[in-house]
Amino acid sequence: MPSYSAPVKDMRFALEALADYDSIAALPGLEEATWDVVDAVLEEAGKVASDLLAPLNASGDAEGARLVDGKVRVAAGWKEAYDEVSAGGWLGLSGDPEYGGQGLPSTLGAAVTEMWQAANLAFSLNGLLTQGAMDAIERNGSPQQKEFYLPRMMTGEWTGTMNLTEPQAGSDLAAIRTRAVPEGDHYRITGQKIFITYGDHEMTENIVHLVLARTPDAPEGVKGISLFVVPKFLANADGSLGERNDLRCVSLEEKLGIHASPTAVMSFGDNGGAVGYLVGEENRGLEYMFVMMNRARFDVGLQGLAMAERAYQQALAYARDRVQGKPLGGQPGAAIVGHPDVRRMLLMMKSQIEAMRGLAYVCAANMDRAARAADPGDRAAAQARIEFLTPIVKGWGTEVGVELTSVGVQVHGGMGFIEETGAAQFYRDSRITTIYEGTSGIQANDLVFRKVLRDGGRVARDVIGAARDFANELAPTGGEDFATLRAALTDGVEAAQAATDWLLERGAADPLGPAAAAYSYLRLMGTVLGGHQMARAALAAARKLQDGDGDADFLRAKIATARFYASNVMPEARMRLAVIRDGADDIVGFSEDRF
Repeated sequence: MPSYSAPVKDMRFALEALADYDSIAALPGLEEATWDVVDAVLEEAGKVASDLLAPLNASGDAEGARLVDGKVRVAAGWKEAYDEVSAGGWLGLSGDPEYGGQGLPSTLGAAVTEMWQAANLAFSLNGLLTQGAMDAIERNGSPQQKEFYLPRMMTGEWTGTMNLTEPQAGSDLAAIRTRAVPEGDHYRITGQKIFITYGDHEMTENIVHLVLARTPDAPEGVKGISLFVVPKFLANADGSLGERNDLRCVSLEEKLGIHASPTAVMSFGDNGGAVGYLVGEENRGLEYMFVMMNRARFDVGLQGLAMAERAYQQALAYARDRVQGKPLGGQPGAAIVGHPDVRRMLLMMKSQIEAMRGLAYVCAANMDRAARAADPGDRAAAQARIEFLTPIVKGWGTEVGVELTSVGVQVHGGMGFIEETGAAQFYRDSRITTIYEGTSGIQANDLVFRKVLRDGGRVARDVIGAARDFANELAPTGGEDFATLRAALTDGVEAAQAATDWLLERGAADPLGPAAAAYSYLRLMGTVLGGHQMARAALAAARKLQDGDGDADFLRAKIATARFYASNVMPEARMRLAVIRDGADDIVGFSEDRF
């Protein structure tokens, strides 16, 4: 079974040509994050991914996490790997140095996150939830909470979780019933939470749970939700651990994939109430938790990219090695990579992976600008782009990721259906990504209603306009390749603008139409904005070739891959527009009794 090799060359190209890393390194506080630092981080992170995490992926999947005598046992090697990652300072890579972080850009952090999720998705989920918990505490916690929890989480001494979902309340957080009763300087938490990733384990001495709950006099609905820090062990002022808090894992879910990631059912307050500490103000918990959720949604979008990359690497290696049949115009005994349909599948994987990576890294670059740009207007504009792009990175990225891991199985033929090859695990593991942290439908509705309709399409038009301007920039470039790119991007931009106009027109009178069209709009925007990044990559590659800068074969492959995307993927935008215009009413008009 081929292992994972971090695509450092592709990542570096995307950082330079698409995320405009030079401008990120010039932001206040990031001046020392030079290319020398970037190259060193990518190289070392790649070694951790390929040498430490990837070898544990299949064995962890086979062994899984287990609940034994009330304690969660992780797979063999997990604890040792976690200790090594923590000792390397990787968990605080982009964290605030005031709390023990390294203060490196989120843009670089996105590349490292992609690597580790591709190498071992189940393992990396622990760090993902911890990062989100740190973000929520850093932005909304008291100074004392920040000083107490963040250094211990940033170094990996403690981990974090997010406790939202309850048995009767899936995505509908207005229906949560977990209670928080005030008692002196703390609250007593009682209730049950489900689907809690790494809700319990023994890799660290303590776990910091962030829990949504209601106080006794809280208003109904989402306006009555508060956020609490509920540690597994109560801690003394010096950080030493005291007694076990009144919370426990009562079961672990049996899942389709990510078997080595313990997905816990957590019970709070079986013996009088778990001690919890209010974060921020009462009844603002959902607002605070969205800090964590939005970061997690971006990171899950990276999971779609990461799992597709892992599946592609294995499919390519198999196609180069497997001898089957005689390719048209080829010789007997040739590998299946010579068959046109196998090449089609590999190119569908390669091109869309590069499009996803480009869009995700651009989104991450905006995170750095929103946090650090000197001009308040620049920070606000970057934040608006993050909010618009996040549901696309998450929703489109994971939907495409699942499709491409399925294609990876197909490249293997019958052997892909056999667990021994490993291709099936990537498909199984990726399947959750379109569901957790908000399903694709939730991402689509967020994009349409909270982003496009709420501001009258302002940010959507800005993003589409940037793609249109770039398409016009391709006009004088010359050559058949760039004529194809320009035509495809121009057509995609027109489809995106027409779809946005349709949503704005229909949404003013009836929200059902936009709701029915939301998923297709999400897919359309992902396809077009991904195509924009592919065209940018091609132009950057062409300019490097002209200057004699870089690996000529690598750069020519960038142009050829962008052309394939333009010819074989971008036409989906026009199809999605037709579905939006003509199919939404069919969805709305189909009565429930006809199912």
